[in-house]
Amino acid sequence: MILPTFLKKLSAIEMILMTMFILFIIFPVEIPSSLANIIDSPLGMVVLFGITLSLFIFFNPVLGVLYILVAYELLRRSSTNITPSSALIDYTPTQETKNRELKKMNPSQSLTLEEEMVEMRAPIGKSDQGVYIDTIFKPVANKTDGASLYVN
Repeated sequence: MILPTFLKKLSAIEMILMTMFILFIIFPVEIPSSLANIIDSPLGMVVLFGITLSLFIFFNPVLGVLYILVAYELLRRSSTNITPSSALIDYTPTQETKNRELKKMNPSQSLTLEEEMVEMRAPIGKSDQGVYIDTIFKPVANKTDGASLYVN
């Protein structure tokens, strides 16, 4: 069998790691929930980034690129493993449920003292209707033909 030149240059450890990475990508390996919680945390992401950098520095760069795919797949699988599959279904409450919850959050408020005093003392809506009075006064308005709308 003819191997590509970059595969001939790989050491035994690099070949084993590459095989494990390829198998992890191909097969749907389930991540344990305890490990998934650690990987999905900020510390887990920093560790994955550190492993990626060390693979690029100390091993073959092809192994580093392959590990980037493995890290992505690991993050994807660990993020879906945290919650049970039944919780992944979106629950949409009915409008009645929403209305009950909103009513609990916003109880009806009684009038404040200020509102009571304004309601009691305000003349708006309680005065007599306006009476038109005929007077002999007539306002005077000058002709404004050709006048400018703006004053400088």
